[in-house]
Amino acid sequence: MRRLLVLLKNMLSVPSRLFKHISILAILQDDEIDNTAAICSGVKFYRGKIGKYSYIGNNSFVIDSTIGNFTSIAPDCYIGGTSHPIEWVSTSPVFHKWENIMKKNFSRHEFEIFQKTTIGNDVWIGNKVLVKAGVNIADGAVIGMGSVVTKDIGPYEVWAGNPARMIRKRFDDDTIRKLLESKWWNWDDKKIEKSASSFNSVDEFMRSL
Repeated sequence: MRRLLVLLKNMLSVPSRLFKHISILAILQDDEIDNTAAICSGVKFYRGKIGKYSYIGNNSFVIDSTIGNFTSIAPDCYIGGTSHPIEWVSTSPVFHKWENIMKKNFSRHEFEIFQKTTIGNDVWIGNKVLVKAGVNIADGAVIGMGSVVTKDIGPYEVWAGNPARMIRKRFDDDTIRKLLESKWWNWDDKKIEKSASSFNSVDEFMRSL
């Protein structure tokens, strides 16, 4: 019944999507999407929030996630998801309180299956990246294609691999500190337009602050 209601709600939202950057082939549920953000074809975006000028690429699945401003998520990414109780006798969902695909519960023990995933501002996540639920990815981070992220990622760090590990930082610590302090991703459009000509040079951008 719930799936039917979600499908119906998405069908009814099609006309309004024609005036936004949201594909009519995306499935949304309990979302908060900035008017400047883009959701591409085949995306499933559940219980999430996405900020201005951020986008989610084709066929990505994003659940229980908060995404900042100016963040780029490539196609075929899987971010978030539900947890299973690995410390119990069984990891099966038929032993905790939540409904499951088998529609059977032998018991309804308390267990929190949902964990919030946080993705900061100006983050770039490459194709086919998997991000474990509950992970925090800080501002300015870059994650290489095909990576499996199971740990928190710091600001302006470049991670890649399976499991993902830090390769390097994008800039020196002082530059990172100044970029974080600038919080340019929160500026209004007019202020960004004035500084946009220096966005291809970190040094020039710093001098303009």
